[in-house]
Amino acid sequence: MSKKNRSGVVYSTDPDFEYKNSEEDEPETLAPQQQDLRIWLDRKGGGKVITVVKGFIGKNADLEVLGKQLKGLCGSGGTVKDEEVQLQGDHREKVIAWLVSKNYKAKKAGG
Repeated sequence: MSKKNRSGVVYSTDPDFEYKNSEEDEPETLAPQQQDLRIWLDRKGGGKVITVVKGFIGKNADLEVLGKQLKGLCGSGGTVKDEEVQLQGDHREKVIAWLVSKNYKAKKAGG
């Protein structure tokens, strides 16, 4: 028997039983022209500044790839979590220019 992540289901006597995974399916990744990204500047503890890219619609793996490309572009560290890309430092202008060159709709947001 294969070991699958089926928490809560031990055994069913129903011959027509089909296990339904409670996790949501990831949405398909939209084309760059259909993405509407917002670039924010946020402050973390200790006065550190991060650039946040929000609004990406698609699979988490594709967001990870975008995050890696942006980190390489900016030459800084960062992470992808909570469906957004976080880059260390203020890189809004560079990120917007790069995203627009790749046919994304991107603009500054916030104050």
